[in-house]
Amino acid sequence: MTSPSPQRPARPTTTDPEDEAPAVARATWRDAPGLMLRGGFVGMAEGVPGISGGTIALVVGLFDRLIDSAGQLVHALRVTVSAALRRSEGREVRAAFGVIDWRFLAPVLLGMAVVLVATLSLLAPLLEAHPVQVSSVFLGMIAVSILVPLRMMPHRPSPRDLLLIAGGAVVAFGLTSLPRVDVAQPPLWLVFVGAAIAINALVVPGVSGSFVLLTLGLYIPVQAALADRDLVFILTFAAGAAVGLGSFVKVLQWLLHHRRQVFLAVVTGLMIGSLRSLWPWQDGTTLLAPPSASAVGVSALLALAGGAVVWLALAWERRHGSPAVVHA
Repeated sequence: MTSPSPQRPARPTTTDPEDEAPAVARATWRDAPGLMLRGGFVGMAEGVPGISGGTIALVVGLFDRLIDSAGQLVHALRVTVSAALRRSEGREVRAAFGVIDWRFLAPVLLGMAVVLVATLSLLAPLLEAHPVQVSSVFLGMIAVSILVPLRMMPHRPSPRDLLLIAGGAVVAFGLTSLPRVDVAQPPLWLVFVGAAIAINALVVPGVSGSFVLLTLGLYIPVQAALADRDLVFILTFAAGAAVGLGSFVKVLQWLLHHRRQVFLAVVTGLMIGSLRSLWPWQDGTTLLAPPSASAVGVSALLALAGGAVVWLALAWERRHGSPAVVHA
């Protein structure tokens, strides 16, 4: 993670007086290594069932900018299609793409893509070989990460917010209790629909895109398609993801800017409920009791270690600031 570049002029994304999101500054290429690292953490999370990429994006300070950039990209693509149908000049297309902060988005996406592919090849097998230990570490990390949306709230939680937190927790607990499906050769329509749903889970903190793929029976087929370079499968998945993100990101962007308190309360609840999927002892989606007191002790120590890493990262971030946010 890099410290913010000095004397960078602030460029707020909006002048709406009712906007509840913090002002942001455009990134510079000097921020690229740190942004790639942050994006890599998000990509790693998306490759592990039970870990939400949106949660990690919150922790590493990317979430607001990622959603805004995704909304700008979706708008630019719509302008491009409209201009092509009308056979108009490319001026409006260039203007739409010019709004996007590519110095921010390109490094983040590159880091996400590289680490996601590596995670599917390396970390996912590690989770299968040592599920108790890996889950314990992640449990501690996500538990401490719940502080992030609480700190991002514009106001102190009200009784309504507490109800929303409780409701989000119940929903996430229920989603992570769904039985997992095993589909050896999924039809392409299921690949398309599954990608559209999973991509939205990717951008919502507390909901794991990989867990959604597991529930739909697509997690292993996606791994196999990447390994076998199955272009038909990959392109179908990419098309579903594009449609899903394009349909949802504008709603999410509006919530962040105009219903930020409500949105972050729900996100906090989703993160709390999602801890169920990280309970170290499970048989499928059935929670099991710890086998022994010593096993509980080892898992507790690993959870504390994972939580300490996130706590230190948040303390560092609070002291040095984020390169994407202009603090008053």
